[in-house]
Amino acid sequence: MNAPTPAPTRAPRTRADWVLLIALLLLAALFCLWYLLPRQHPIAGLTVFVLPPTLLALGVALRSRLAAYWAGVLALFWFCHGVMLAWSSPAERAYAWIELVLALVVIFAANLAGVKARLGHRRD
Repeated sequence: MNAPTPAPTRAPRTRADWVLLIALLLLAALFCLWYLLPRQHPIAGLTVFVLPPTLLALGVALRSRLAAYWAGVLALFWFCHGVMLAWSSPAERAYAWIELVLALVVIFAANLAGVKARLGHRRD
């Protein structure tokens, strides 16, 4: 009888993966507080703001590199949204600043592996 072959082991999650996952979940929670609890725009808030970071967090939890890529891309939109509201809406300024900071965390965490790989292969 043949012995079963062991399943390939995955590399442990990096700190950047954990930071990305937590930042995406915090963004989803922020958007829930911002749009869903006051019942201002529940459908738009759910589909446009809450669902994308939640689905991307699920993808990151399942170790999808594509999810990390799209998280970085969408974080650019979240950053722009936060800047726009921080300047134009004093009532939402605190939410906007939190969104700005979390968007920057997502951008850096999603791109850290690529930056390290790019800078690590320098030849002089």
